Amino acid sequence: MLAELNIKADEKLLRGIEGAEDAAVYKLTDEIALVQTVDFFTPIVDDPYLFGQIAAANALSDIYAMGADPITALNIVTFNLDLGLDVLSEIIRGGSDKATEAEALIVGGHTVEDDEPKYGLAATGLVHPQKFFSNSTAQAGDRLILTKPLGMGVLATALKGKVVTEADIMEAIDSARTLNRGASLAMRQARANSATDITGFGLLGHLAEMMRGSHKSAKIYSKDIPIFDRVIELAEIGMVPGGAHSNKKYVGEMVSFSPEFSAVMADILFDPQTSGGLLISIASDKVDLLMEELAKRKVPGWQVGEVFEGEEPKIEVV
Repeated sequence: MLAELNIKADEKLLRGIEGAEDAAVYKLTDEIALVQTVDFFTPIVDDPYLFGQIAAANALSDIYAMGADPITALNIVTFNLDLGLDVLSEIIRGGSDKATEAEALIVGGHTVEDDEPKYGLAATGLVHPQKFFSNSTAQAGDRLILTKPLGMGVLATALKGKVVTEADIMEAIDSARTLNRGASLAMRQARANSATDITGFGLLGHLAEMMRGSHKSAKIYSKDIPIFDRVIELAEIGMVPGGAHSNKKYVGEMVSFSPEFSAVMADILFDPQTSGGLLISIASDKVDLLMEELAKRKVPGWQVGEVFEGEEPKIEVV
């Protein structure tokens, strides 16, 4: 749909919608570029404060994926007043606390009455015009590093279906409300080549965008993929969100799986994540440095694949 729009070109717009980037980058001066993004969604947990934190961390993640630092944010809220203003207050408090942690200012926002609550941020960040990260600059020989486990979509589906409680999946909730700030700082220090955050399109969907934009191919080693506790068990009993199947259609025939690969594991690789980690593409001789920088900031990192030359972008999962 967006491809059909007549988007005005501007030499100051360094990144826009054309490359499925995480955020737009607009050059203000030779030293400063503005980074802008927006994201909001319905609750994936029951606790309103935790929901506010997760939604804010998720929105700010696009700023961090571009190697930028958030400076301001606007609340975006739809809310059913029958739920009570105390619930709304807790959602906004959660988002505000997370923005404060990110050293960004909440400077306003907009609220609309709706049957179903939704919350998120329109966030703005700053970066040097020549130092931002793109999802379309991966290089052949790069290694792929993931900074958060997968499976949040499966767990949220199970929570909604009352198969699990929030206490059962608190490891994943804590991960989802963790800012990708440390991962962003680490990849900047290690001078990675490319990055994206793993959210609604799942690992394979976002990797597909990276490979298409970079005109490269990738191999993913499934045995090295980090997965939250109970995700495989819950996926096996059908707690797979519909978005996983939509992501599979979106990627199409670009992905191939080894013959022994299980359908459940495929679902997890397509599982839509909320506030997932960064997927970082970095030269093989800089992997150790990246891992050191991540460890300094107490951010986990898993080497999950590598990048190859390819006439047509493909992803092989083994």
